[in-house]
Amino acid sequence: MNAPTEILRQHLIDPVICIRCNTCEETCPVDAITHDSRNYVVDPAICNGCNACISPCPTGSIDNWRKVIRVEAYSIDEQLTWDELPEEKDIEGSEAGTPSESAFVPPPVDATRGSTTAPRSAPTPTVNLYTLKQTATATVAGNFRVTAADRDSDTHHIVLDFGSVPFPVLEGQSIGIIAPGTDVHGRPHHARQYSIASPRDGERPRYNNLSLTVKRVTTDHDGRPTRGVASNYVCDLAKGDQVKVIGPFGSTFLMPDDPRSNLLMICTGTGSAPMRAMTERRRRLCRPGLCEEERSKASPDTANGRLMLFFGARTQEELPYFGPLTQLPKDFIDINLAFSRTPGQPRKYVQDLMRERADDVLDLLRSEHTHIYVCGLKGMEDGVMDALRFATDSHGLSWKELHPRLKGEGRLHLETY
Repeated sequence: MNAPTEILRQHLIDPVICIRCNTCEETCPVDAITHDSRNYVVDPAICNGCNACISPCPTGSIDNWRKVIRVEAYSIDEQLTWDELPEEKDIEGSEAGTPSESAFVPPPVDATRGSTTAPRSAPTPTVNLYTLKQTATATVAGNFRVTAADRDSDTHHIVLDFGSVPFPVLEGQSIGIIAPGTDVHGRPHHARQYSIASPRDGERPRYNNLSLTVKRVTTDHDGRPTRGVASNYVCDLAKGDQVKVIGPFGSTFLMPDDPRSNLLMICTGTGSAPMRAMTERRRRLCRPGLCEEERSKASPDTANGRLMLFFGARTQEELPYFGPLTQLPKDFIDINLAFSRTPGQPRKYVQDLMRERADDVLDLLRSEHTHIYVCGLKGMEDGVMDALRFATDSHGLSWKELHPRLKGEGRLHLETY
């Protein structure tokens, strides 16, 4: 009697959509994901189907599966050569959608601190409209430095115009840009992901454009001199240049449309891009100078929610958009700036200011209409979460109970790198 055929629901990554951001490999709790200069792949001998990598992926390329006979599973070496996913196979003697016990997929593991779903009132986003196989072309409409010219931190605000090419985006989404040329192996450069810094109706309202906040990379993580291919390409773009774009990406880090929503935004450096988009969206919906008055008079169903921003940089001169930020009305947004390298001053980080303003942070956290957004360097995440815990636990509100509720309701979003 023949032994039963073991059917595996093999986890695969779509190389057409993947932007090689490394999120999946960092997230995987069992180290089943690896990569080379070409593809990111999943080892079928290690993957336990926990799904921890699914929600953090900005493109959805990670959420692909093929039914295979276990002993014939696609190997890592085979996956590394792919330009696109293989077609689904018909497996003789097996029932479609009915894997054997050996292919059982356990419940998803919650390996993230933030929400894996979008806010309830957020509109449905368009994702992966353009891919590596079919890119969109945008024209540079402007390129402006937004940090002081005498500082090493060279950050630019770039405006891309898509003309008649449809490219719908929402606040909190991102795009991929492909630098021209090839890498050291002679292969085209991978796309690099950048958060959109403008609201859904464009950097220039009612025009088919968007903006980005991009910092020129001149050193690696260890401080050694290097030249980031994509960031230097983008920062050097001139008005009229054409750019290959893919995306948009992102279906969870989205702005709620409910006008009662309070936005608690915490960011560093270029992590300010989605916060700028959300702030500008709200500014265009609120009459400047009258926000507080309107908020006090409006009914609960129409009142404008509050905005509170914690924004960190090394110095004031290295803070993107410092000038425009200081011109926003105080009754519109509560801005708190943290500088960690100001000569003669103690170091301040965003989490330090959050602790100093714990009473006001708590006031927002008590509201069921508050949404929290964190974007910036990975190193800020622990401090921010500890500051939120401090604001609640030290005032009689349990963070242990509030945290899972915020996550489950799509009200706590983390995007760190």
